[in-house]
Amino acid sequence: MKKLILALLLGTVILFGCTTEKTETMNPFLTEYTTPFGVPPFDLIENVHFIPAFEEGMKLHQVEINAIVNNKNAATFENTIEALDKSGELLSKVNGVFFRLRSAETNDELDSIARVIQPKLTAHGSNINLNQGLFERVKVLFAERETLGLSVEQTMVLEKTHRRFVRGGANLEGEAKERIKEIDTKLSMLTMQFGDNLLKETNSYQLIIEKEEDLAGLPESVRSAASDAARAASMEGKWVFTLHKPSWIPFIQYAENRDLREEIYTAMFKRSNNGNEYDNNKLISEILELRIERANLLGYDTHAAFVLEERMAKKAENVYDLLMQVWDPALDKAREEANMMQKMIDQEGGDFQLASWDWWYYAEKIRQEKYKLDEEVVRSYFSLEDVKDGVFDVVNKLYGLTFEPRNELPAYHEEVMPYEVKEADGSHLGILYMDFHPRPGKRGGAWSTSIRRAHIKDGEQVSPVHLIVMNFTRPTGELPALISFDETLTFFHEFGHALHSMLTKCEYLTVSGTAVATDFVELPSQIMENWAAHPDVLKTYAKHYETGEVIPDELIAKLEAASKFNQGFVTVEYTAASILDMDYHTLKEASGLNANAFEESSMKRIGLIDEIIPRYKSNYFQHIFAGGYSAGYYSYMWSEVLDKDAFNAFVETSLFDQATATSFRENILEKGGSVEEMEMYVNFRGAEPTIEPLLKGRGLN
Repeated sequence: MKKLILALLLGTVILFGCTTEKTETMNPFLTEYTTPFGVPPFDLIENVHFIPAFEEGMKLHQVEINAIVNNKNAATFENTIEALDKSGELLSKVNGVFFRLRSAETNDELDSIARVIQPKLTAHGSNINLNQGLFERVKVLFAERETLGLSVEQTMVLEKTHRRFVRGGANLEGEAKERIKEIDTKLSMLTMQFGDNLLKETNSYQLIIEKEEDLAGLPESVRSAASDAARAASMEGKWVFTLHKPSWIPFIQYAENRDLREEIYTAMFKRSNNGNEYDNNKLISEILELRIERANLLGYDTHAAFVLEERMAKKAENVYDLLMQVWDPALDKAREEANMMQKMIDQEGGDFQLASWDWWYYAEKIRQEKYKLDEEVVRSYFSLEDVKDGVFDVVNKLYGLTFEPRNELPAYHEEVMPYEVKEADGSHLGILYMDFHPRPGKRGGAWSTSIRRAHIKDGEQVSPVHLIVMNFTRPTGELPALISFDETLTFFHEFGHALHSMLTKCEYLTVSGTAVATDFVELPSQIMENWAAHPDVLKTYAKHYETGEVIPDELIAKLEAASKFNQGFVTVEYTAASILDMDYHTLKEASGLNANAFEESSMKRIGLIDEIIPRYKSNYFQHIFAGGYSAGYYSYMWSEVLDKDAFNAFVETSLFDQATATSFRENILEKGGSVEEMEMYVNFRGAEPTIEPLLKGRGLN
């Protein structure tokens, strides 16, 4: 390590055993950031900086751990739990940049670095979690916790720290401990490979259209975007569609050519399931086997039992109970919708049965016929800039926050937009980056993540730096970025996560911001969608991109009437995926498992109709095989029970009632994970929620 640091200081960077001369003499990670607000100096960070910074970060972190373990004084909260919470600052600093880039702006070199550094990071984490001397100090404090005079937050930090060690295998001995280390390393690599395969498979597909007649039915904005994509790929005069959502979804919604709809939709759901180098079948079996073995070593029958112990749901039976309460009425509704579509096909003289690649197309036709709701007309009232202003306005009215563009701040891509977030009194709260459009190096979907989490250091507040990443429709030709109403809801949703992160008042990283149970973390995000769709709020931000006309009452009424349309499909595809997740993770044996056969059996058991596929089929189910939602995809539904009930607190007073907003901020957003989740909710609402508002909101009762 000393040689490595010396090499850096001399201007020589060592990477993968190779030596290359660099003109830069300083690794930005190894010094204090001098940027405004201490944001990462993205303009100075190069790929060659990561491995040396990771190595130094792990080294310094281990020094800090050793100091805790070797402290001759008796264990106290301050010299053990607090010291542990504050340790690893450099490592967190590097993590906060590298893994954000790996999701939003990756390339082959970053992928190679990840393959080198991931097993080292996993081993480093395992060595800490399995450090017996460290665990002994934590155990002493945990046993004496009621006599230590700790605050509520400190008590929770202690309890979560102890639980993390136990769940990490600290109570195990000998070979079992070593096996846990091996499993953790293998899982980290397999889940990373799953995500990499999916991204590469997604980027490798193009539907190239050469004849204009094959574009029949597609709105001009969709054609224009496809033409721009073709031009960017040096295919002037053609049209290119990809497996990024802003491309494939409008294609299957509007394209009259059924064969082409089938082609692109099949390509979408066959991703990483084609028997090629990006196939994820074998990975699924290996991941499941290792998760089962790990759970068994720790004393759990299944991976789901291990995961749910820390969730609000607690047990798999409770998850299945919630999902099945929704499944039966949703499936009945979906059958009605399928019959409606088949009737339209028959009336048009079609000689085929409704298939999954037809659903979006006929749903859009019925939506237009039944509700006179044209998606392209709707889009014209939702320019990205106006929606962004709408989000800012809602948050300002609720919490007094303001958002000031800070374009001088360094960012990792020219499209990324930095904002300074301020409290109502003008004081600094944090920095928010927003990244809106798809690129080849960006994985699909939308997410919200911290670059630096809020906490207290040496008695001073360290402000958060947060990132929202989305894949919204790009501007095309003369058109600004016009997003769908679903994309609008996504924007509000991800902003809710950002609020949870930025408004936390927690001192310790262990419980800061979104460090809560997965089935609670979606409450702050999903409740924001309720404001996005409310008629009174729509009139404040939904304006025609050309005329500036406020969205008319007639169109709002159509949106509201259509909001429950196709909810059978939406609920069934989501619930099917949630059940599939639980079926995988309640397995007690997965050796040689065939994911395709297992999925087929799982969906047959619950009666999923042929016309609908799960929202995420196994081979591209990134949430559970490459993300943090294994045995947890149900969480969106669980949180929806909370968010619908919570929003009623505003409906019962007013949309921006300050007392209610203050209570939500103080009891939910500021608390992070410092209080048990249901206790936080009851402190806000006064009672536990019921499922009825969810069923009513989806039109299923």
